[in-house]
Amino acid sequence: MVRNFPPEFVVRVDREACINCLRCVRECPFGVHEYDREKKLWKRHHEKCVACLRCAYMCPVQAISIERSPMEYAPHPVWTNRVRKDIKTQAETGAVILTAMGNELPYVSYFDRLVLDACQVTNPSIDPLREPMELRTYIGRKPEKVELEEDNGVRLKTKIAPNLKLETPIMFAHMSYGSISIEAHLSMARAAKEVGTYMGTGEGGMHVELYPYADHIITQVASGRFAVHEEYLKRGAAIEIKIGQGAKPGIGGHLPGKKVTEEISRTRMIPEGSDAISPAPHHDIYSIEDLARLIYALKEATRYKKPVFVKIAAVHNVAPIAVGIIRAGADAVVIDGFRAGTGAAPQVHRDHHGIPIEAAIASVDRRLREEGIRHWGSIIASGGIRSSADVAKAIALGADAVYIGTAALIALGCTVCKKCYTGKCAWGIATQDPELRKRLDPEEGARRAANLLRAWSHELKEILGALGLNSIESLRSNRDRLRGVGLTEPELRVLGVKPAGE
Repeated sequence: MVRNFPPEFVVRVDREACINCLRCVRECPFGVHEYDREKKLWKRHHEKCVACLRCAYMCPVQAISIERSPMEYAPHPVWTNRVRKDIKTQAETGAVILTAMGNELPYVSYFDRLVLDACQVTNPSIDPLREPMELRTYIGRKPEKVELEEDNGVRLKTKIAPNLKLETPIMFAHMSYGSISIEAHLSMARAAKEVGTYMGTGEGGMHVELYPYADHIITQVASGRFAVHEEYLKRGAAIEIKIGQGAKPGIGGHLPGKKVTEEISRTRMIPEGSDAISPAPHHDIYSIEDLARLIYALKEATRYKKPVFVKIAAVHNVAPIAVGIIRAGADAVVIDGFRAGTGAAPQVHRDHHGIPIEAAIASVDRRLREEGIRHWGSIIASGGIRSSADVAKAIALGADAVYIGTAALIALGCTVCKKCYTGKCAWGIATQDPELRKRLDPEEGARRAANLLRAWSHELKEILGALGLNSIESLRSNRDRLRGVGLTEPELRVLGVKPAGE
């Protein structure tokens, strides 16, 4: 029995245009195209196609097109094509269904149900081309008050906790070396340094080629503790403790041994070819007090010069968890929504666990304010941020800054084919295959990633101008500048937003 039947996609080739250059055979890492040189016959394995579009993009005569297969099972509202294929796959393999990228079920996108206010006559808008717009953002703990001393001048008396200075409130999310290539990491690291922001290492450590960009890199400490040593902690600009992630709340991670190459072995400090398994919990954290001990151990190891963040998945009790994290000494809480991407996750976790990032941001911001500790730490939002409008809405809901992951990969060439876990990424991003990695040029990748940040930053200034604001700080937690469209009363209450027209 063919596992992927009916196939999801069909490869169409214009035989009159095709010049038999075999470029498609060389470009496709999934073995879709096959040519019998003796018989001079082509065979297309449609069931292997993942719609990465690499063959169509690289075809010199544009003879290839990929279409969604018209063949499917008899229609049924409950037993859909996808449900039946999943059951057949598991009946054949007895295995968990793996997938990648973010939740693809048709849940409500609250960003799409929120609209931004705009100024008119009585509160005029601001022209961002003629007036200065401030996007600079500081991530970390803020003092209760600021005191100055006058002694032949003015100097700051209050001791300020370490903060990260961002020239734009957008950072590149944590994606580990192993799940993505060093070329992808270099692309984002160079872009982060060029634009004045930061990227995360993920839980796979910091490759030596990233050292020149370390002052724009946030190192991560996950449950597997891969590559965590004093030099690693001191090199980065900040440290992030990963408790959970939005694509798979409550479970750990797994990098298969076949992906643990010599370079990854050296970076992660594990044997080559061995599975890199991150357990679901940190085996030294079972309470907020345990978390506090780790936070201060990391601060002690870095002589209190680096801010420490804690990343959690957005779940139903995210607000009290975030309060505990901030009270435990974290300088920022990172909240990862249920639309967050991943290199590999059980499909059942990716599509059915967690809550929307929009609700989580609003709940955490409101709870921190109610307890009078909002200034103790920053809120960083991630998971499904697709545009500058999403960034603006996240900040209006209460975030200080956002992480982008999937959007950054798309800027590098990703087509979201959801096969990251196979290690066969046709674009050289989610792979360790040396031949496939050559397809991503770090210089070109850095240019494209930096361009994305610049474009979104420019649009953020336009949005601020339309709102009559001249700084991103004025938008933070300013939920009065948002209105809900087509949302129920409970949804509006959780988001803290009024309905459109009110």
